[in-house]
Amino acid sequence: MEEYELKKMSCEINDGHLIRHSFKGLSEVAGLAHGVFTRHGGVSRPPYASLNVAWNNGDCRDAVHENLSRVKSVMGVDLLVAGSQVHGEAIHVVEDETLTQAHEGSPVMLTPPGDALVTQLRGVGLLIKIADCQAVFLVDPVRRVIANVHSGWRGSVLNLAGRTVRFLQDRFQCQPADMLAAVSPSLGPCCAEFKNYRHELPQSFWSFQSRPQYFDFWAITRRQLTDAGLNPGHIEVAERCTVCETNHFFSYRGEGATGRMAAVLAWKDTF
Repeated sequence: MEEYELKKMSCEINDGHLIRHSFKGLSEVAGLAHGVFTRHGGVSRPPYASLNVAWNNGDCRDAVHENLSRVKSVMGVDLLVAGSQVHGEAIHVVEDETLTQAHEGSPVMLTPPGDALVTQLRGVGLLIKIADCQAVFLVDPVRRVIANVHSGWRGSVLNLAGRTVRFLQDRFQCQPADMLAAVSPSLGPCCAEFKNYRHELPQSFWSFQSRPQYFDFWAITRRQLTDAGLNPGHIEVAERCTVCETNHFFSYRGEGATGRMAAVLAWKDTF
């Protein structure tokens, strides 16, 4: 398989046919596994070619099962946990009790619908599915808590990334100054056109226009995380536009019918 050049990511790891990307700050955290996978290395046929991990977009379920199995194997986790993403504000804590009540969707355990997953458990991969939306990784290496947040433009309007930081403070006594964050490849300021932005986006977003009717959601997420207390130096953004690079990434805006990429965050079994 061709090896793809991805210049702005912190690191590129080629695991056989699967290519995943890691971020420098997160890679330095002992016991942490993470990766944002490209669209390559799976078995799905067009228009889902080839590492589609979404089971509700029309793809063959057997192909999705195989793709998820490959992601799980590469990440070296015991379980993958995901939920139906609804562009809402629900945050789910994945605990032992959660897993006993989760729906078996082999090789994934399915939580109730929601867009942010949090855990302290080892060997459990938090899976977010993306194709233009952001996956926002949040890591507290002191309290040993992680969160994976699905944030499209509606999630940005809800400030789900900032809400999740505050949730970690309230539930786990995390200190934002200790936390690290990374933002996946996603819709870039070059392609984030909102013709009806006056009705869709809050006025506080209007100053983030890269040009008329185009918005920089990478900068919006940075602002929301720093407003929640994170150190700006602890935030990494991939700055890769999924619409511009459909040869590497799935893009709903760029392609319409397409797959979803896997963004996974986990504590390893041993560290």
